Amino acid sequence: MKIETQLDQIVSNLSRHKTIWAEAPISQRLPYLQGCIAATEQVAPAWAEAACRAKGIDPTAPLAGEEWLMGPAATLSHLQAWVRSLQAGGQPPPTNLRQWQNQTIARVFPATPLDRFLWPGYSGEVWIEPGQPATQSRVYRQASPPGQVALVLGAGNVSSIAPLDALYKLLAENAVVLLKLNPVNDYMGPFLETALAPFIQAGFLAIVDGGAEVGAYLCQHPQVDTIHITGSHHTHDAIVWGSDPAEQTRRRTSQQPQIHKPITSELGCVTPVLVVPGPWSEADLAYQARQVAGMVVHNASFNCAAAKVVVTARGWPQRQSFLAKLRQELAATPARQPYYPGALERYQEFRNRYPQAEVLGKATVPWTLIPDVTPTEGEYALTQEAFCGVLAEVNLEATTAAEFLPQAVEFVNHKVWGNLSCVILIHPKTQKHLATELHQAIADLRYGAIAVNVWSAVVYSIPACTWGAFSGNPLEDVRSGRGVVHNTYLFDHPQKSVVYAPFRIVPMPLWFPRHPKLLALGKSFTRVMAKPSLDRIMQLLLQSLFG
Repeated sequence: MKIETQLDQIVSNLSRHKTIWAEAPISQRLPYLQGCIAATEQVAPAWAEAACRAKGIDPTAPLAGEEWLMGPAATLSHLQAWVRSLQAGGQPPPTNLRQWQNQTIARVFPATPLDRFLWPGYSGEVWIEPGQPATQSRVYRQASPPGQVALVLGAGNVSSIAPLDALYKLLAENAVVLLKLNPVNDYMGPFLETALAPFIQAGFLAIVDGGAEVGAYLCQHPQVDTIHITGSHHTHDAIVWGSDPAEQTRRRTSQQPQIHKPITSELGCVTPVLVVPGPWSEADLAYQARQVAGMVVHNASFNCAAAKVVVTARGWPQRQSFLAKLRQELAATPARQPYYPGALERYQEFRNRYPQAEVLGKATVPWTLIPDVTPTEGEYALTQEAFCGVLAEVNLEATTAAEFLPQAVEFVNHKVWGNLSCVILIHPKTQKHLATELHQAIADLRYGAIAVNVWSAVVYSIPACTWGAFSGNPLEDVRSGRGVVHNTYLFDHPQKSVVYAPFRIVPMPLWFPRHPKLLALGKSFTRVMAKPSLDRIMQLLLQSLFG
């Protein structure tokens, strides 16, 4: 049977079920989620092992914990959050609502005792679009919600992205879903088919694989109503504006996309880390250098939230000490297999353009720091996402935190490509002294996820937060994408999410490089997410404290 015929049959079957799903009440949806929780826990060991082997990781080594945490654990956490959301009628109440100028800020994290146990000292907010109400759950308020078929084009780097995107389309947008896996990780097919079997067996979800030709065919399919893509902005633009550069220019100029279906997307970012000058101790410098190194090396740096440019104050007396410790951390971290296609070519392009690049280790694609990158518009390291272990450093003409904050915000908003996520590292004394200035900086940052004293990937990990670009990107200049996913509070008008954490987190965060307990903690975290019983929580606590 021709592949097109097979795809037609799959899409037609989904289309026949779209009205059934749209009309299904919450009481019928909850059992599907609960079935997925049980199935995901069952398949978790095989899922994590397959991902490890595909990325060149020993499944018994501590580093294997990454794949437990990025795969089944993250999926289970979101499944549990969706259960809580639907049990609240799709409108779980925020713990606090406050106003900043003409904008509502909803505190959504922590929401449960388990949140407070797993994330001590953290808090998370969803900022609503200025002038808009903090309303929730549009699809569950509609009397007769329309049915639709959503095509989800999955990411190839992190194994939880595709299922989480599919869950969002199912539960937040009322669509049945055709999930096409990325060729880089299409080995995930059998595991996701097991984990999401309740939706598949009911006819509300289907999973396929294939290359660009399959994706192109499905994007143009007349029974596909909406599209979501996590990946490259180049892929997005090929879908919307055509694969030929001249055609893209012509279509953009005339505002005539080749596809007229609604399309949402998450398309990466040159993720900045703003290092706010302050009275950092030697221990502070070492801790934060290790944290930034973790933002670079995690998943071999094949993350859309991987740190790509660290922004410092030139006059900060401790700048060189911080950079020296950052070099030490990167050099001490073993190289990773560059499993994602094109990594070597992208890396070599950066090396060719920056002779001052410092290679920190021996590998095909080693960790590399590029100091003193010029903070000018159009600079290559600021406009091209490396998607490999390259970190640029830019220093601004500032000495104090009061001087640095507004400069840094202006710089990353206008000269660094993308607006998905960013990080602010700020000493608690500085944070207290400049509380109003910090809040204004957060308000002014045009990023969809902002993390204070913690890696922005944590925003991805917290289901209540939104994950996606800063709202308002036009289709012809899509940057980091349009729309959001996750958002289990189902806010109708989210602008961005902000997560705050302590300056020094205890115990050691799970994204720190060379974490000795990562595998044991990844397995225990997965078990807790599947069933947060007292014995499982105590086991996680003991492993976290004593190993």
